[in-house]
Amino acid sequence: MNVYFACSITGGREFERVYQELTSALLTDGHEVPTAHLAESNVVALEAVVSPREVYERDVAWIRAAQAVVAEVSVPSHGVGYEIGFALNAGRPVLCLFQEGRKISKMIGGNPHPQLQVQAYRDAPHAIELMRKFLARLK
Repeated sequence: MNVYFACSITGGREFERVYQELTSALLTDGHEVPTAHLAESNVVALEAVVSPREVYERDVAWIRAAQAVVAEVSVPSHGVGYEIGFALNAGRPVLCLFQEGRKISKMIGGNPHPQLQVQAYRDAPHAIELMRKFLARLK
């Protein structure tokens, strides 16, 4: 399955290790993840050479091509919020994961869209479990 993974880049990298474990699990499970590089430690440098217009056009194309979106939303991010809204508008199912005890945007947590699931996780293995269950239900 083609899965668009969304995570904070400029908003903060506090959960980078979780991002890496999620994308690693997706790739290990055989999914296509065009945004897997966003989990890497050098992503800020990688993305610095890409213009804002190129990022927008590339990411919108990737969302349109995806069968699902998985977003880690523990760290607020304008871009991730936009991607979630865009994906839902495009008819893509979206899973938003956040660390238990973190406050997330009420626009995400309070959204009743039938294609949106918002779930708290304890640790990276629990987040992976929730993600795998979400994707299994889509098959």
